[in-house]
Amino acid sequence: MRRVELAYIAGFLDGDGCIMLQLVPRKGYILGYQIRASIVFYQKLQYRSFLEEIKEKLIYGYIRERKDSMVEYTIVGLEPVESALTLLYPYLKLKKKQAQLALEIIGRISKKVRASNKEKIDAKLLMELSSEVDKFALLNYSKRRTNTSEKVKEFLESHNLLNPVETDP
Repeated sequence: MRRVELAYIAGFLDGDGCIMLQLVPRKGYILGYQIRASIVFYQKLQYRSFLEEIKEKLIYGYIRERKDSMVEYTIVGLEPVESALTLLYPYLKLKKKQAQLALEIIGRISKKVRASNKEKIDAKLLMELSSEVDKFALLNYSKRRTNTSEKVKEFLESHNLLNPVETDP
């Protein structure tokens, strides 16, 4: 993709988009929570084709129409978000801090997963990263955020996952 296209998409993300990292409760997960990464572009329904063009360039994600005559192009997942942010980061202005924080957190998760050859992170790292995810509330002016690092900590402590009891070998 040409630099001018990347700069334009980054500008669009700065103005009519959002970069999010969220703590999502998951009943089937041992640690009870997942860190979800997403990028969302918003536009009026009449400009859906514009979002489709961006999707063709960034490859990942999906487009959905909302009931309020808006359309969203959403990229979800650690790898797809990391890929898109890596491309757009040099051109971001308003959302550069969010992108940098997201890339740092995703990088720490990826490093841990690669090092352990597992698809999961441990309780200690989840707790550390949850505190970092809390910073998105300040950067994104979050209003309805209820899942915080404090909730993650409560879950982990109530399930004895933060300080597991060691047994003799």
